[in-house]
Amino acid sequence: MSPPPPCTAIGRQCSALRVTLRIGSLEEGTPSLDHESTWLLGHTQHITFLELWESEGDLYVEAVLHVPCRFLRTEDGTARCAAWGHRAPIPRTLRRAQPRQLGRDRFRVVDRRQMVTRHLPPPAPAPAARRALPVLADAGGNPCATAACRTADNRQGAACCRDLQVEIMCTRRQRTLEALVRSRRSPYLCKVAREGEFSIDVEMISACAYLEPGGVNCTLHGRHRADGRPAKPDLCSEWPGKQKVLHPGCVFGRRRRAG
Repeated sequence: MSPPPPCTAIGRQCSALRVTLRIGSLEEGTPSLDHESTWLLGHTQHITFLELWESEGDLYVEAVLHVPCRFLRTEDGTARCAAWGHRAPIPRTLRRAQPRQLGRDRFRVVDRRQMVTRHLPPPAPAPAARRALPVLADAGGNPCATAACRTADNRQGAACCRDLQVEIMCTRRQRTLEALVRSRRSPYLCKVAREGEFSIDVEMISACAYLEPGGVNCTLHGRHRADGRPAKPDLCSEWPGKQKVLHPGCVFGRRRRAG
């Protein structure tokens, strides 16, 4: 376990953390980055996304990770640091409303590397075949609809839509920031790994705001942008490979044979 961050007092860093996230390289092209950005900025459950910006060939987004420090203890309106003994009123973190579904087929998506509101009509119903046999309404639909998959917090269903990996910009010299990241409460932020000199990779649990109220089906599925591109991020339309590490209970995992 990593040592506690060198905090001198209770503060906002105890309950949330302001960071810069890298989305991708501008060399990937705007259509690809729009997909990547829409996917990332959709996971709003425990992340507040701020402004998008570009620098030195990369696209970034400012964000606030709403995952408390594992050393934070609260009781009767008072916060206490279990590592250093600091005490203070519970720090408050202002959270912005960031809806992605606006109703009447309007959504907030990233278009041309900017967060915008777009009208995304639903797909036209397929014409019924003559003399077709009756089938179940969900036949051929989402194979994950009844899956028993779960994330590390033991919540079941749509694990792929609640679990994500993000790249936090943090150089080796930013030791305090790295310590603050490594001190977040697991499993909502965990598996912190430094792959290079300028950033660290982490895994977070933060549900996607494009999910339907049932928490499984995607409201962008089948919709298209005005230029014909799918509204749903392309990486969400690729089923996981056989060799990929899957969530427990995933419908694509290997099933044990009886006996």
